[in-house]
Amino acid sequence: MALIKLLSGRSRPYRPGFFARLFPAGKWKLTLNPKISGYFRLAQGSEVELSCLDMVSISVSKALLWHTVEIRARGRTDSLSALSGDAATQLAADLHAFINTHLFGLIATEKDRLLDVDERLREITEGNRQYLAQADLGRAVAGVPGAAAAALSHPLLNPDLMPAGLRAALPASFAMITDPGVRHAYNEAFVSSELIQFQTFFDDLDRRSFSDQQREACIRLEDSNLLVASAGSGKSATMVGKVAYVLQKQLYRPEEILLLAFNRNAADELRARIATQLQVAEDALECRVTTFHALGRGIIEEVEGRPPQLANWVDHPAGETRVIEAIIQNLVESDPEFARMWAELLVVHPKADIPMEVFDGEADYRRYVSDTLRKGSATIGSLSALIVKSLQEKKIANWLWLHSVAFEYERQIAVEEDGGSIRHLHPDFYYPQTETVHEHFALDADGSSPFADYAEHAENKRQAYRRNEIDFFETTSAQASDETLLSTLESELVRRSIPFERKSYAEITKALDPVVIKHYHQLISTCLKHIRASHLTLDMLLERAKTLHDKERAKLFARVVWAITQGYSRKLEETKRIDFDSMIADAVRLVETGRYRSPYSLILVDEFQDISEPRANLIKALKQQKAFSKVFAVGDDWQSIYRFAGSDITIFTRFEANFGTSWQGRLEQTYRCNQLIAETAAKFVQRNPEQIKKSVRSTRPAVPRSIRVIPIEDKCDKPDFATACQRLLERLDAALGGIANRWRDEKRDKLKVLVLWRYNVLDPFEGRPPSFANIEVAGLSFHRAKGLEADYTVLLDVSEGNYGVPSRIEDDELLNLVIPRPETFAYAEERRLFYVALTRASRGVYMLTNRRQPSRYIQELCEIAGDEVRFETVDGAELSQCPTCLVGQLVERRSKDGSMFRGCNQFPDCKHTEPASVVRRR
Repeated sequence: MALIKLLSGRSRPYRPGFFARLFPAGKWKLTLNPKISGYFRLAQGSEVELSCLDMVSISVSKALLWHTVEIRARGRTDSLSALSGDAATQLAADLHAFINTHLFGLIATEKDRLLDVDERLREITEGNRQYLAQADLGRAVAGVPGAAAAALSHPLLNPDLMPAGLRAALPASFAMITDPGVRHAYNEAFVSSELIQFQTFFDDLDRRSFSDQQREACIRLEDSNLLVASAGSGKSATMVGKVAYVLQKQLYRPEEILLLAFNRNAADELRARIATQLQVAEDALECRVTTFHALGRGIIEEVEGRPPQLANWVDHPAGETRVIEAIIQNLVESDPEFARMWAELLVVHPKADIPMEVFDGEADYRRYVSDTLRKGSATIGSLSALIVKSLQEKKIANWLWLHSVAFEYERQIAVEEDGGSIRHLHPDFYYPQTETVHEHFALDADGSSPFADYAEHAENKRQAYRRNEIDFFETTSAQASDETLLSTLESELVRRSIPFERKSYAEITKALDPVVIKHYHQLISTCLKHIRASHLTLDMLLERAKTLHDKERAKLFARVVWAITQGYSRKLEETKRIDFDSMIADAVRLVETGRYRSPYSLILVDEFQDISEPRANLIKALKQQKAFSKVFAVGDDWQSIYRFAGSDITIFTRFEANFGTSWQGRLEQTYRCNQLIAETAAKFVQRNPEQIKKSVRSTRPAVPRSIRVIPIEDKCDKPDFATACQRLLERLDAALGGIANRWRDEKRDKLKVLVLWRYNVLDPFEGRPPSFANIEVAGLSFHRAKGLEADYTVLLDVSEGNYGVPSRIEDDELLNLVIPRPETFAYAEERRLFYVALTRASRGVYMLTNRRQPSRYIQELCEIAGDEVRFETVDGAELSQCPTCLVGQLVERRSKDGSMFRGCNQFPDCKHTEPASVVRRR
């Protein structure tokens, strides 16, 4: 899709390529005509002329299938989509050049006004009164009448494009605008001076002495600012300090300041802390501290005179889930085609069939496909209560179960060889009603196989069945790839008149693991938000499905989630209600069209790593509607764990692309974890190269071996984590009671322990944590623990598995159907979630793991922290850690000759052995 460009000096039209113009997003045309100075034309439905002076920002973003150029002007926002990356970048660059050519012309034609601008610049720069962002210079210049001042204060003015002759004719003070180095030098000197002048102020702020990085973050104020924080580093305190500082400097009036939080509790806490710092009553606080939802509601109410009519389910924690469940139930009962697709999705496609070569190695692939690991072999369960050998066999077995087809798996069949000898075969599937044999061969389209001698073995089986006149058909891996596997299976059964009937929805849901259904509900909820927010179509989803590994599953899910999204939108329309995302979108439109006039010149955003596209659009709209306003965002991309709720981490990691040239600061000193936990957790999360780099320092010294792993024996194929957790808590309570004189004081008579789990089904307390003399115990999920802290944490089931750590079902490729910039690092969000769990504790972390399936994350922690990770029993006895795999324990064994040796209990995955006489020192 190349942009159509004409010769220089002539009118230049820009539009998407022919194929892209078939989609609604591609029906636009923009024309730049150098002969018409100051305006360009945009045809998008109707044709309009857009003024260069009204432009606020031009940005390029990656949409689902294409790139988009977003043009924001005062009073409107236009999105020019359906472009290739190169075409979008070129259009944005040409627009910038076109606008700047006009701006430079205005400056050149009003040289008599430049002295007035010079005087205004000197007033603001020579006083050394404040940090100077481009917006501050623009605000000063904008006070001078005339076109030259309007051009010099324009947000898209790019000095790099300015002709040398014009630059040379400008007064010396203009270097602050035209030379970034001059402004940078001024600001560096200002920050150094301010740190000295405000030392006492920062020494006692929000009841603490601020770190050097916190002080600098309070002083610096570019047009856009991102403070990248660490866990427990004082993010909220810095926001309080920022407000206190700008008010102390009288840079803003209180009513010009807006603070945004993601939930009511966080907003209430910020409001209380700011009021305390400013020594005013909370109800007298003039700064607005609120949530995105409350802000959106308030904008709509102010413009329309009444609050928006929100759907009655939005305020309930499980409200949306219940609505989605009801829509699914209604579709299952009323739409036979949907019922078929939904049943197949749940039963036949619980996880994507991804080729082994996509994974880092065979071991990682086995972890993915298996439900559990038994002596190094992957075990894959089916709904027929059978253990099968591959995901494709599971797909077949589950389809047969779903359609109530009687079959036997690997039944022994006797066949006669050419010489009369008897040979026993074990075909994959056997249908007793017609005595039919069904083999599923791991063969590619050309008849080859990744396994040695497999193709020859398959041909021998075929010949044996023919020779013995056994009714036989086959399916292949190639059919799984080209999406004909199940249709072939169905047609072969029909040809033999083998009856099949789909089980009822009640039977299906009763047989399924509840977490599978919950997983799909979460996927649907996440995708629904993106589909509605980005105005995606079914054709776009199906087009994107072609890029996924398991295309059949992706297309099936695309149709299912589209039907549910349509049902959800219909429900809102029928009740004449809106949900939170619709409310935010409505508020954005009111701001962008100018019907709402923002009073806010400084917008501070807490927990910015949780930002979603609709919320980011609201911030952009507020910032760009009011000239010279600023954004100060605070967050930690290492703690971005709400993708299922619609958050998009790339808005954080690509902050400058979203909000323009910015200052990025760091908060790297943590007040929570001891140095060992802080440093180990930081190195762990940064193994994903896409995470922003930080060096974490703790105010608490390292506590040796404060990261502990407790392998739990499994009984009846499942470790008893509840009993182990109880024993560990009893042991911890007794140990702390013995040293109570070291920690007990008038502030607290108990230490806090958080027991955390990945899924709520693992709750050992069933909602009622036990009581102890020396410890206060609370239990909750990894997600709900975010923002909390404790002295100790106990992490349950840090093991491999679909519902372990990392949870293999959460990293589902189906999310790539709707996320424009999907993460490529494996289990990226699961890694961040584990980081959150690790960093809740100040004194120590205990990880309970399945002895036979320890999590890969435990191995990584051992690689990072070495001997500082201690393996022990639940009663505290030290275990001998395997030096090779790091996660196994050495156990006594006897060789064939009767001699004793020690070997790793992870055999055969780890084959480490050593003489029994070896003594390991820790």
